[in-house]
Amino acid sequence: MRNNACDALHRAIEKYRSTASLAAEKDMLPYRGGEKWMASPFDGDSWWTGGFWPGLMWQLWVASKDDWFRDEALRAEARLTDQFRAFERLNHDVGFMYLLSCGAHHKLLKDEQARVDALHAANLLMGRFNPKGYIRAWNEPERVGYAIIDCMMNLSLLFWASDVTGDPRFAHVARVHADTTLREFVRADGSVCHIVEFDPDTGARVREHGGQGYGEGTAWSRGQAWGLYGFALACANTGDRRYLEAAERIARFFMAHIRPDGLTDCDFRQPPEPERLDNIAGACAACGLIELHRLTGKAEYIAAAEALLDGLIERCCDWSKDTCGILTHCTASYHDDAAGVHTNIVYGDYFFVEALARIAGTDPELWRR
Repeated sequence: MRNNACDALHRAIEKYRSTASLAAEKDMLPYRGGEKWMASPFDGDSWWTGGFWPGLMWQLWVASKDDWFRDEALRAEARLTDQFRAFERLNHDVGFMYLLSCGAHHKLLKDEQARVDALHAANLLMGRFNPKGYIRAWNEPERVGYAIIDCMMNLSLLFWASDVTGDPRFAHVARVHADTTLREFVRADGSVCHIVEFDPDTGARVREHGGQGYGEGTAWSRGQAWGLYGFALACANTGDRRYLEAAERIARFFMAHIRPDGLTDCDFRQPPEPERLDNIAGACAACGLIELHRLTGKAEYIAAAEALLDGLIERCCDWSKDTCGILTHCTASYHDDAAGVHTNIVYGDYFFVEALARIAGTDPELWRR
């Protein structure tokens, strides 16, 4: 697999050398690929996926040593830090946005302003903490009690902030939220729900919502990937074996539902028709499985990650330089919410390249302290 991963990573570098400049020429943050790069469908540069473009550029810079990718990451980062002034459009996904941009910049180049900007984002994330036990996801008044499984990935920004400042408050908040997620989101069979609504005054669980999956009680595959990778990273950042056990439970559920062709259904409990794939879930899960292999040494995890990557490489990569983006059949939500169905979406490319880089040995470990 290592040779396949190295080859695919090289092809990704070559394709992005050709197509990433199209985003730079328009001074935009790409969200979707195709015949041209398309911006986010909502909220402009405050849309939650903006950090994946600079994160992808940092991955490609480390792998290629081509300084053009570094410069493009810095251009994109400047657009994101401008969004601090659009404060009310930012939400819990500042972890995705700023750990992969400012955090990566500081980690790789030791830039002081990037450190300050990433800490600004960490304070915004910590400010969303409800002391009843969860980090609030979104901003609408009717969703004041909502928390979502995705936030397990955002916690890495808080662990990083405690590490660089010596202030344990950030990590305390991250652990409280992780403990709530472990208790309220992870089901007995190892699946996870997307959204849990809490009473914001008492912290009591009100109900589950189906969110971006097929429906209430189902198993949105990217939600499973967020949980798998997020709990693995929580263990890596804290050493807490409870988080490792949760990641392994979710991983076993995910591995049991990998299709024979190595691709990933959008929801593991969706009906047979229409076919709905989400290869972002497979790429993200591959990263989480590689992390689990690192934490446990268990061969089953690296084997499953390789099966996912082999499926993507063989069946769902667009290497043509006439189109933007690589990974095809990415789906934002089972019930089309205008964010994309069976298309290229940049954060699919990010996780795909990260997984390749992990196997090839170039990954800068942007999620770790």
